[in-house]
Amino acid sequence: MSTLREEMEVAGLDPASIEVTEIDTEEDADRAEFPGSPTIRIDGSDFQPPDPEAARGLTCRVYRRRDGRISPLPDPEDLREALAKARDR
Repeated sequence: MSTLREEMEVAGLDPASIEVTEIDTEEDADRAEFPGSPTIRIDGSDFQPPDPEAARGLTCRVYRRRDGRISPLPDPEDLREALAKARDR
């Protein structure tokens, strides 16, 4: 979450506007179409939608970085670009 807050500040967005949603049950995960943690949604949409066949639910999320590596966090450049687009809308 600190990376998201930092990137929001760099983009000129208010980090206090981050809404954290706890997903505690599989039912909550189904209802929220939760692809795992961490999930970052901008204006309600996943900023980096997962593969439609990826597992959903109470699981750890997997991101693919620009250099092809697998990571538990999104590539910082992808996050920066998504936040800049949101700011410019």
